[in-house]
Amino acid sequence: QVQLVESGGGLVQAGGSLRLSCAASRSIFSINTMGWYRQAPGKQRELVASFTSGGSTYYADSVKGRFTISRDNAKNSMYLQMNSLKPEDTAVYYCRVYSDYDVKAYWGQGTQVTVSS
Repeated sequence: QVQLVESGGGLVQAGGSLRLSCAASRSIFSINTMGWYRQAPGKQRELVASFTSGGSTYYADSVKGRFTISRDNAKNSMYLQMNSLKPEDTAVYYCRVYSDYDVKAYWGQGTQVTVSS
């Protein structure tokens, strides 16, 4: 089992920045597939950024150049630096990891990001 806890969400004006954190309850050193998703009201959950099993990173077109995903294995944590935020970035942001060992995906509880215009 892996428990994930997100933090760092909040209310910010358009053009501002936030840094989301996702803390895992156990080592993520061996977890290659992890990422950030978001879900806006009335919309489906979408992938925002991720580390892939091949070791590369993926960004949705809507956030390329503005968001940066990173990880710190020593702290069992993953981050999402969000710059130049737009009102359309408003959503609940979730972190997700896939454990090959458990053959299972784990989700955090989500953190609200609200960008005012």
